[in-house]
Amino acid sequence: MTPSAQDNVELLGRVPVFSDLPQGDLQRVAELSHPRRFAGGETVFREGDHSNTCYIVRSGHARAVREHGDGRSIALATFGPGDIFGELAMFDDEERSATVEAVDDVETLAILGPDMRRLMLQRPELAVALAAALSRRLRATNERLSSQSFQTVQSRVANVLSQLVEQARAEGVDAEEVPITATQVDVAMLAGSSRESASRFLASLERAGVIAQGRGRLVVRDPDALRNYVY
Repeated sequence: MTPSAQDNVELLGRVPVFSDLPQGDLQRVAELSHPRRFAGGETVFREGDHSNTCYIVRSGHARAVREHGDGRSIALATFGPGDIFGELAMFDDEERSATVEAVDDVETLAILGPDMRRLMLQRPELAVALAAALSRRLRATNERLSSQSFQTVQSRVANVLSQLVEQARAEGVDAEEVPITATQVDVAMLAGSSRESASRFLASLERAGVIAQGRGRLVVRDPDALRNYVY
C-alpha cells in the first residue's frame, strides 16, 4: 500500500531534525518528498558522490561507512525508521563524506536539496529551525566521540550494543531478548575496534549469558546486564 500524504507528514514529525516544525511546514516538506526503495546490500550513495538528496527511513535499516586508502572501513552510524541521512544536502551540493548502504530492504522518503532550499528561501524560519536542529545533532555527535575516546574497547562495544537495543525498542521490539540488526563486523566498526578485539569481548558476553550469537544474528538476552559493562 502506498503511504498517504498524512503518513509522510507523521513520519517527518518523528524525525528530530523536523520534529519541532509546525504542522504547516511539515506538510510543505512532505509535498517535496518522493518514495525511494533500496534492496538489502544496495548502495544508496558513495563517498565522493555529488550530494543533492537527503533520505528519511520509513522502514528497514542502513549504515554509513567511511573507507580508508589502505582498504579498511569503519561504520559511522546505523539508521532505522524515523532516522535521516544525507541531511547536509538540504543546504549545499558538496561531495558525500561517507558511503551509505542498505542493510536490509529499505523504504525512504527522498527530498531533493534544491527543492528544500527553495522552500527555505520562502520560509526563512524553517531554515533557522533546521539549522538549530542540525547543530544539536552535531553537538551530540561530538560528545559521543569525545566519550568514546576515553572508553575501553569493551565499554565501546557494550555501548554500541546498548544503543542498538534502544533502536530496536523504538522500532517496536517488545521481547525480553532483543534481536540486533548488525553483524559482528558492524559492531566492531561502530565501536572503532578491530573485529578480533570485538569478537573476543562478544564471546565473553555470550559466556556470561548476556548475548547469544549464531549465523548472521546477534541477540541481547539481558539488556540490563549489558549496561553494567558501559563505563
